[in-house]
Amino acid sequence: MQKNNNIDKVIQKMTSSVIPACRESFSRCFGIRNRKKDCGQVGMTIYTFLILFLFVFQSSSYAGHFEPLKSIPVPKNNPQTPDKIELGKKLFFDRRLSGDGTMSCATCHMPEHAFTDGQDISLSYPTTKNWRNSLTLINAAFQKHLFHDGRAKSLEEQALFPLMSAFEMNQNLDFVEEELRVVPEYAEAFKKIFGGEVTRERIAMAIASFERTLISVNSPLDKYLNGDKKALSQDAKKGLEIFKGKGKCADCHYGVNLADDKFYALNVLENPALLNDPRVTATMRFVAKVYHYKDYKNLKEDPGRYLITKKKKDWKAFRTPTLRDISKTGPYMHNGVFNTLDEVVEFFNMGGGKGNKVLKPLGLTDNEKKYLKTFLVEALTGEDIVIKYPQVP
Repeated sequence: MQKNNNIDKVIQKMTSSVIPACRESFSRCFGIRNRKKDCGQVGMTIYTFLILFLFVFQSSSYAGHFEPLKSIPVPKNNPQTPDKIELGKKLFFDRRLSGDGTMSCATCHMPEHAFTDGQDISLSYPTTKNWRNSLTLINAAFQKHLFHDGRAKSLEEQALFPLMSAFEMNQNLDFVEEELRVVPEYAEAFKKIFGGEVTRERIAMAIASFERTLISVNSPLDKYLNGDKKALSQDAKKGLEIFKGKGKCADCHYGVNLADDKFYALNVLENPALLNDPRVTATMRFVAKVYHYKDYKNLKEDPGRYLITKKKKDWKAFRTPTLRDISKTGPYMHNGVFNTLDEVVEFFNMGGGKGNKVLKPLGLTDNEKKYLKTFLVEALTGEDIVIKYPQVP
């Protein structure tokens, strides 16, 4: 209803400002069904322009819309319960979930590093090397696609990928089921919570339930959106205006999670540390091979979402990340090539990577870049998520 009211107001404003010769055409166009017959060429031209204007107006308005924290989406087939969350927390920190017992989910998603690992490239299974940066789990509950390439559509689906991955936790799911079934505390907990024995699906459901509790709350931006106009410093307010305006950040970073859940090929430069590492080459080829990329042996760059969709437009495209707690989650980009927010801001200010068709130079001044960074650091940082480490059985 609000959107319709906005449209009516815009129409009223535009019709009142049109030259008198066209005002009658506007009235007829918006008051009848057979517009082409009765509007005339001038009226139809103006009408068509107005419809296009309203479409752009409404789209950009939606794209720049911010929302304070709201209820967390939970799937109907996996409702949250305290016992399930606690079980998921134990599994999250349990090294049994890795093949050699040296890694847990928390190895790459450390609470003290905003549930990343603080590395440019995610930590990996012994003797192997990962090829992408470890994404934060903060606010992952709001995401429609998980991982940089969006290959998982739920936290339940996401949870099992690292367990199976040869270069991450390298665990056999049949084995881990048996490994946990012989632990009395786990056997009892699964029976109480799920009404049955340990299964891979229930392991994923428990871990996902815990991950849904990792929410950034009470950031200055949330307080500001809820009416506390003193929650942001003057510099942060200036940064907010740049974020929504000249910086064009809000074109992709909006809503509760400050992310549009879409994928873009920004042509981020390659991380020099990875170019000549044979372990990274092996990982890259392995993943491409698993996803049936025919020329995997000659692959020299990360294809991004293309491996999932096989669509040309998705070559080197990666998911828009949340900006919640962005000051805590560096290094940045899918390959961790930028260590600081200053580098990220400058990348976008210069119009992204060479040859990309998404971004254009912004022309931000040094002061504008400073204000934008202030907004990112001050306004988007929520309260620390305090985790009481569980007693793993």
